[in-house]
Amino acid sequence: MISTLFICLAVLFVISVPIAVSLGFSSVIALQTHDIPLVTLAQSVYESLDSFSLMAIPFFILAGNLMQTGGISKRLIALANVLVGWFRGGLGSVAVVTSMFFATISGSSAATTAAIGSTLIPEMEKKKYPKPFATSLCAASGELGSIIPPSIPMVVYGLVANVSVGSLFLAGFIPGLLIGLSLILTVIVTARIKGFDLVERRNLGDWFKELVRVFADSFLALLMPVIILGGIYKGIFTPTEASVVAVIYGFIVGKFIYREIKWSNLLAILSRSAVSTAIIMVIVAFASIFAYILTMQQVPHEVGKAITQISDSPILFLILVNIFLFITGMFMETLASIIIIAPIFAPVAIQYGIDPVHFGMIMIVNLAIGMVTPPVGVNLFVACQIANLRIDQLIRPLLLFLTVLVFDVLLISYVPALSTWLPSFLK
Repeated sequence: MISTLFICLAVLFVISVPIAVSLGFSSVIALQTHDIPLVTLAQSVYESLDSFSLMAIPFFILAGNLMQTGGISKRLIALANVLVGWFRGGLGSVAVVTSMFFATISGSSAATTAAIGSTLIPEMEKKKYPKPFATSLCAASGELGSIIPPSIPMVVYGLVANVSVGSLFLAGFIPGLLIGLSLILTVIVTARIKGFDLVERRNLGDWFKELVRVFADSFLALLMPVIILGGIYKGIFTPTEASVVAVIYGFIVGKFIYREIKWSNLLAILSRSAVSTAIIMVIVAFASIFAYILTMQQVPHEVGKAITQISDSPILFLILVNIFLFITGMFMETLASIIIIAPIFAPVAIQYGIDPVHFGMIMIVNLAIGMVTPPVGVNLFVACQIANLRIDQLIRPLLLFLTVLVFDVLLISYVPALSTWLPSFLK
């Protein structure tokens, strides 16, 4: 059955069938060829979607769309521009810092890339940034939407690996900050070497006045993640209930305070959110069937046994897992990868003494890199569409950012405190 499953999946990938359809159709063929009733498929889909935790996904998506339409993204860009836009390489750094801000409200890597890239790629061009470099930067920094909480991949990982979503949210802050700072440093060094993004010296007093003004204007935008995440960690509400609070907060701020959401905008916002939710839920549903077949055939057990026979070293285990995740991320969508792979590797990681929250961060950060690697890099497609470039035009600058991101993954893998310190400190 397993050979049938993977052969069908490989063929469907080769002929460019969408990932969700490929997972579902290959699972159907595998079930049919082994005379397993298709009612199993319906039961597996229903059980995978019948989850209180998964309800957080549509609400976080809706909250992100409300805040984007409500003028919050442009206020965050303005704040980031004042904070880091005054030095050479500052505008590229603005893209990274704004991605970090926007990640706290979107929960989605692609949404972060779209929101930041559409505004900042043209602005970076004006400051003589090479267009492929600017586009690659927005795609790479967009992955922070999956790493800095609230994060949709974290919700899904917590569900399938039976790990606290709140702990995963806390674990994402330091790795997200590490990745953001490494990307900023890369931009600054490159800008100095290549000689783009010249800036004028500014008076400290004028800068401080502008910072106070912009901070006051964006204060309500910055307050949202404090309310949402603070409420989760104080036990006031669950992550799913927090997503509903985010929707209410985003609507009130965008409609009645910033007054940028019109009643006529609501249908488009709801439609966009419904389509995004449907795409994610279809992937989750069909990936769950695929994972069910793997579990039924005892693949997780066999993989775990094979790995432990190779070595009893957690260092070697993490090397093998990182290589596997990096390759998987190149060809498979993040949520589908988590649903299929997490049940296989998470129990093995525990056998090696690796904290499940730490392993969750390794998996999420590594698979997030897949969003900026061809041929299935969602962020790349979004950024290229915005910049009107082909993916092959981005290869050279993209390799630079991928090198930095891989280095970050290795740090996160072998320095567990980066992921585990904050959850343990705030327990």
